[in-house]
Amino acid sequence: MALQEMSESVYVGMCHKIGTPQKVTSRRDIVDMKELFNNQNGVGGSMRSGSMREGFRFSDSDVDTMFWPTNLRVIWDFSQSEYYNIHRRTLILCDSSESPAGFTLLWLPLERAGQIVLSSCVRMNGRLYISSSKFRENMCESIDPNSRIHGPCSSGTRGPKEVSLEYDDAFCFASDFWPPSASSWIDRCHSWPPPHVVNDIVRNECHFVAIGHKLGNHEDKEWRISFSQAEYKLVCSMNHTQFLTYGLLKLFLKEIINNALGDEDKLLCSYHMKTAVFWAIQQNTLPQWCPQNLLAGFWVCFKLLLKWVYEGISPNFFIPENNMFLSKIHGQAQTSLFSRLYGLYEKGIALLLHSPSIRSSIIDVLCNPRLTVCTDEHTLISEAEFDVELFSEIRSKDSLHTSDLQLCMKYLHTVEQLIGSPLSQYQVVSLQKHTATILQYTAFILHNMCTNTGVNKQVYIADKMSCHMLKLAAKFGCVSDMLYIAMYYYKTLRYREALSVIEMTKVKLAQPYLMYNRHVDRERYTEAVGGHSWSTKMRQAVAMAISLHNEICYINELIPEQQSSRQNGGPAWYIPPHVLLHMLEFLSSRHVDTMRAQTALDDLQVLVHHDQGLYVNYLERDISLEILGICQQITGNLQAALYSYQQSLRQYPWNKIQTATTQRIHELQF
Repeated sequence: MALQEMSESVYVGMCHKIGTPQKVTSRRDIVDMKELFNNQNGVGGSMRSGSMREGFRFSDSDVDTMFWPTNLRVIWDFSQSEYYNIHRRTLILCDSSESPAGFTLLWLPLERAGQIVLSSCVRMNGRLYISSSKFRENMCESIDPNSRIHGPCSSGTRGPKEVSLEYDDAFCFASDFWPPSASSWIDRCHSWPPPHVVNDIVRNECHFVAIGHKLGNHEDKEWRISFSQAEYKLVCSMNHTQFLTYGLLKLFLKEIINNALGDEDKLLCSYHMKTAVFWAIQQNTLPQWCPQNLLAGFWVCFKLLLKWVYEGISPNFFIPENNMFLSKIHGQAQTSLFSRLYGLYEKGIALLLHSPSIRSSIIDVLCNPRLTVCTDEHTLISEAEFDVELFSEIRSKDSLHTSDLQLCMKYLHTVEQLIGSPLSQYQVVSLQKHTATILQYTAFILHNMCTNTGVNKQVYIADKMSCHMLKLAAKFGCVSDMLYIAMYYYKTLRYREALSVIEMTKVKLAQPYLMYNRHVDRERYTEAVGGHSWSTKMRQAVAMAISLHNEICYINELIPEQQSSRQNGGPAWYIPPHVLLHMLEFLSSRHVDTMRAQTALDDLQVLVHHDQGLYVNYLERDISLEILGICQQITGNLQAALYSYQQSLRQYPWNKIQTATTQRIHELQF
């Protein structure tokens, strides 16, 4: 059996598991757009790192995020201080004289910084140094006391068990200058990465994460130089075969090398796999990285790993003097690991049959030698299937939660600057959804502020502006964004106008091709909007849950739920659009058409109790039952309302409204 045919089959299988080139690019571009807005808050910088950021969507991928203050910058020598206004920036000076390669001490020469940094300092030889261990503990305690320290990170789990995500938050410092100890990397980049990527990497910052070298002189005080941002740019510069080789190595590590091993025996990690791919690409060990050579590329990287383990040396890609095996893979552990890897090496490429994720792709070819495999991207995924992934990604990254009008203005200024910029098609549609969200927040914040002043002229002007922004948002956003207009009309007592918008929205939400929460009739969707731009698809055929910020008043009847969610640490909460539509129709109709109000309530009850997860998924059942109970209580049906509240309490507390629910039950019972 030719290795080429087997490689092509595995390539196709990996594209289905990991993603086609288009899918991976869209994921990265959407996260890029979100980070651009997140870093406008002026407090600090942040970036996602790790597998999720690189474009993988494995079920067990954790969310790695780096945070750093923008008012503290690390410099490598005093001469670099001339680039800063020292009255506005606190400078930290590197002292690598006694640290292993890739690590450094951080010295505060002016002994001036914020409280957390100062409380993390220790004095050595008359100088004030920031202790990595103290800083790590202080940040972990101040940001999330329920988290645990894991390496340089504050770690924990977010979300219910079924969809929970492990997170690693690394609080670090940044430098605008490339580390002198990594200068040799620049000279090494002849064939890969290309010059423009090298220049981009060197121009941008590196970071310092709070962990020291286990064999260093000052482990508790040292900081590791992090190249996460550079590594992300390198991964993005890979072609898709190289990226899938990296993914194949990650699966190989998880499903074959580490399978059935205890945590203490898992000496290799994903970072070693990534480093092996970097070295293999740069050293031109494979003439051509293409689908036909996927398994050959994997084998090159595997042999490199085997060599590293045999020698006990794994050179960091940027600072080769930093041996990443030094403190962990040596002695008996090294011998045992090499024996295990060499046993796999002797099996040849057949070792991949032990991987559940890859096995079927190999068996397909073995059982059918004449099988023709097409690696063309457009044959691997349908248009509707790709769109489900795209809009799910956009929905999950549409989280610019703020109740600060000034920050909203900053966001809108960013939007203005981005218009006309060279954005990818995925960034454009992501920008549209962000813009709609920002306009919605701004409209309600402005209305609430001016209403509180009581000045009629200001209220009138603010109302005109808010209405205009909400209508504009509906043009940029998705079908369900029209409900923000209906909410606003109800809030400002314009019940007939609210019902008019609700009627239009109801028609759009009833379309048989509507996409919501990954549910869609693919055939009807393709027939209705196939071939159109993603902007058009979003506006005509996509609905998303309605996000309400906990600091902004939208509907008076839901204020207790907002307060409960806020008290329990939730920045926002989410209502299924069909549930909100029936609620708004019920509330508005009570003032103009009582029969229509009863019909809306009946429709809401049928939806909440009989929907099979199509329009109300299990994470949204707490708020959906709560809303049904509120509407029942308003009509005077207290027994039904009590039952709805009790049912709401039994759901997973996704929206963190249980305090309000308990209070409503207490009021009905007593």
